[in-house]
Amino acid sequence: MYKIAVIGDYDSIYGFATLGLSICPVKTTEEARDKLRQLAGGKYGIIYITEAVAAGIKDVIAEYQEQTMPAIIQIPGVSGNTGAGVEGVKKTV
Repeated sequence: MYKIAVIGDYDSIYGFATLGLSICPVKTTEEARDKLRQLAGGKYGIIYITEAVAAGIKDVIAEYQEQTMPAIIQIPGVSGNTGAGVEGVKKTV
């Protein structure tokens, strides 16, 4: 069975732990790059990532865009909604 993870700043993602998702708080762009690659190579079918973090690692996210798994989905964080997540879903559909 595949798991679901959330990457982002701690304040934006800590609530997802109550839903049983794996939370992966990151502080730097380099941490985010490493964590995304680690999760994508593991048993994660869906990886949610905050829009603010995703903005800094677009190149890594692009590596996985053509693959069916994992699905990498941008979500708004505590800093607000930039619209990038909605735009990404529209583009994929």
